[in-house]
Amino acid sequence: MNKPHLLHLLKNIYQYLLPGLQIESVNPRDPLKVKYLPQPWRLLGKGNYAAVVDHPDYPDCVVKIYAPGRPGYEEEVEVYRCLGSHPTFSECLYAADGFLVLKRLNGTTLYDCMHLGLPIPQQVIQDIDEALDYARGRGLHPHDVHGRNVMMHQGRGLVVDISDFLHLEACSKWNDLKKAYYWLYRPVLRPLRLRVPYSALNMLRKSYRLATSFKTFCCQLVLKLSCFKYLKQ
Repeated sequence: MNKPHLLHLLKNIYQYLLPGLQIESVNPRDPLKVKYLPQPWRLLGKGNYAAVVDHPDYPDCVVKIYAPGRPGYEEEVEVYRCLGSHPTFSECLYAADGFLVLKRLNGTTLYDCMHLGLPIPQQVIQDIDEALDYARGRGLHPHDVHGRNVMMHQGRGLVVDISDFLHLEACSKWNDLKKAYYWLYRPVLRPLRLRVPYSALNMLRKSYRLATSFKTFCCQLVLKLSCFKYLKQ
């Protein structure tokens, strides 16, 4: 996006979008509520802390706006600063006052690919792997990378959400997704070109969360018992 076009977009954001937008994050564990969005701005998606909108006159970018009082804005700005320019990630074109103007990434999430029965080539997985290695090389820690925040576009992989890349704790979601891709998707699901209903995908997602939580609980329990045994000695 050239500078005059960006300045025109920022004028629209400050004069129309921000004064009229009404968003609220009631519970940090639930998606926020968008009570009002000025026309012709459109809601593309929303998370627990932020909403993503776009304007039909600016098709090459999106605007991510954080709900008042919710964390993450400064961290996301820092992540984009560290990433710089890379074809698999978006870029931050402007950041101030709790919002970011980001380069638009077009594509279909791997989650939606499963629902639509779209074949996911191995190149997509390799692209995302290489992008995450690039992020690690820039001092970041890829976190919360799963089927809903990575995309496929023209047979190549894209990473949509990088907001948690400053988190230091280990995250196995991407490695677990890759195991499912190589062990289940490629040998079984892809040849059949099955369209998986969203209800089944949501059930799998919830089962994975439950299994991960149970695994974490068991690891913590073993650690505590080991410490207790050591202290008794």
